[in-house]
Amino acid sequence: MKNILFGILQFLRRTHRTQSLIFTVIGCLAVLSMISFGTMHVLAQPASTSSERPAVKAPNLGRHFQEFGREGSILIYDSKNNRIYEHNPQRNATAIAPASTFKIFNALVALETNVVPDDVAVLTWDGIYREINAWNHDTNLRQAFKDSTVWFYQVLARRAGYERMQQFINKVGYGNRQIGTAADIDRFWLQPQLLQITPKEQIKFLQRLYQGDLPFSQRTINLVKDIMVREQTPDYTLCGKTGWLTSTKPEVGWFVGYLEQNKNVYFFATTLDMQKPEDAPVRIEITRRSLKDLGLLTQIN
Repeated sequence: MKNILFGILQFLRRTHRTQSLIFTVIGCLAVLSMISFGTMHVLAQPASTSSERPAVKAPNLGRHFQEFGREGSILIYDSKNNRIYEHNPQRNATAIAPASTFKIFNALVALETNVVPDDVAVLTWDGIYREINAWNHDTNLRQAFKDSTVWFYQVLARRAGYERMQQFINKVGYGNRQIGTAADIDRFWLQPQLLQITPKEQIKFLQRLYQGDLPFSQRTINLVKDIMVREQTPDYTLCGKTGWLTSTKPEVGWFVGYLEQNKNVYFFATTLDMQKPEDAPVRIEITRRSLKDLGLLTQIN
C-alpha cells in the first residue's frame, strides 16, 4: 500500500497537479485502506460455536476406589470416539508384572505352536494339591482360563519353550520383553523383576488382539477372544482376564479386557492394591461401576 501511495504522489508531482487533488487522492486511499483492513478483521473472526460438540464431563472414577478404601487405577479407552477416561494416570503409566493377565498371551502362543490343538483338549492334573480347589483336577484351556489355573498355563509355557516364547514376545513387543532365562520359562510373568507391562500397554495389546493385528493366525485369535468372554447379553459382551500379583508389597490385582456395546468397543485396564482374599471381586466391581458411569453395562429396551 505504501509503494502504491508513493508512486501516485510522484506521478502527481511530475504532472504538477494541485495540492487539493493530492489531498483528495490521499483521503480516498486512506478510506480504501480502512475498508480493506476492516474486511480482513471480519474474516479473522472465529466462526459461531453454536454447532460445536459440547465438552464431555469426565466422571470421577476415583470415588469408586475411595468407597472400597483401596488404592488403584483404571484406564478406559472409548475406541469409536478416541477418548480416554482414567483415574491415577501416573499408575497407569507404571509397569508391573502382568500376573495371570498373561494367560491371554500364553494361550495365543500355545494354540499357535500346537502345544494344545484347541480350547477343549485336556491336560492331566499332576496330583499336587494347591490352595484353590478349582485347580486340583484335569482341565482344558478354556476352563483353566476361567479358573485362572496357574499350573496348566505353566505346562503350556514349558512346552512352548523359552526360544519360541521370547520370539513371540519380541514380535508383539509385549511389555518390557524381559522373560529371564530358560529356567524362568514357567514363572516369568509372576516375578516383578522380569516381564512388566503398564495398564496403557495392556490397552494397546488388547486393541491389537481385537483388531487381529498380532502375529498369530485368525483361528488362534478368534479362539482366545472367545474364551475371554465373561458376560454376554443381547445388548453387550464383556471380555476380560483377572490377575493377582502376590510377589509384591502390597499385592496387586489386575482386571483387563474390553466391552462391546452400542456398536463400539471400550478397552479397560484396572489395578488394585489387594489386602485380603475378599478383595478379589473388588477389582471387577470397580471396573463395572466405572463403565456404568459412562452409561454402559445397561440393558437397552
